[in-house]
Amino acid sequence: MDKVTKDAAVPARRRNAAVTRDAILASARKAFAQSGYDGAGVREIAAGAGVTAMLVNRYFGSKEQLFAEVLAATAASPTILTPENLKSPALGHTIASVLMDITKAGDTPLEGFLIMLHSASSKRASELGRAQIESGHQKTMTAALGGELAPQRAALILSLVAGVQVMRQMIGLSALAEADPKDLVKILGPLFQALIDGAAKPD
Repeated sequence: MDKVTKDAAVPARRRNAAVTRDAILASARKAFAQSGYDGAGVREIAAGAGVTAMLVNRYFGSKEQLFAEVLAATAASPTILTPENLKSPALGHTIASVLMDITKAGDTPLEGFLIMLHSASSKRASELGRAQIESGHQKTMTAALGGELAPQRAALILSLVAGVQVMRQMIGLSALAEADPKDLVKILGPLFQALIDGAAKPD
């Protein structure tokens, strides 16, 4: 093989490696969303990607590292805390409206939410999840808020979002699942906005 042929072959190997890596991540996201950290096995993930378990470990080192990268990937594409939404002059209303859109009855819950929900019973997965939330969504929300107790207010906003996802979409609490979304936005919007604005300073 001459030098030109060798050089031409290098990009192809890199593309194949990238495709394989993406396939493993996609399979892992699906497996973790369905079965959680403890329930999803490396062999299952490998089979879903059409590779061997050895290759999964070669690319990611361990199931733990793979899980961490899956969390990072899901956090990289926010649905509520997008730059556009965070610029809204009525952010509380915007968050409430988007939350209603993503928790419609019959719709599949967001993959990142399912991964965290189904992995919460695992101590290590919870540690990894907490680290990702604190460095991701909570950091983004905190920066958008500013003011006193911004990290705590941001955490409460995220907690309200997660709670509504669980009760309205996963459990299907009738008062939430069957309610007119506009009515829920009227209730939730001011709650979110109060946390966004922060408590007024005493005179």
